[in-house]
Amino acid sequence: MANTTSAKKATRKIARRTEVNRNRRSRMRTFLRKVEEAIASGNKAAAAEAFKAAQPEIMRAAQKGVVHKNTASRKVSRLAHRISALAS
Repeated sequence: MANTTSAKKATRKIARRTEVNRNRRSRMRTFLRKVEEAIASGNKAAAAEAFKAAQPEIMRAAQKGVVHKNTASRKVSRLAHRISALAS
């Protein structure tokens, strides 16, 4: 348990930041799930629309430090590839 005033404050700050990051991560995962469901349904138009909404959300999560920049780029790239493969 934190004893010093600064350690107690740090604990409070970490708790707030954790909550914000949890919400951001959850939001990103929701957008990802919507794209996954659209791809699974085989509807290319719906998948492209969901991807268009998800891409900025994924990159924002990376910018805010919730996920690594390369992880976000990899997720975007793989989703884009899967959507483009739907037509063929």
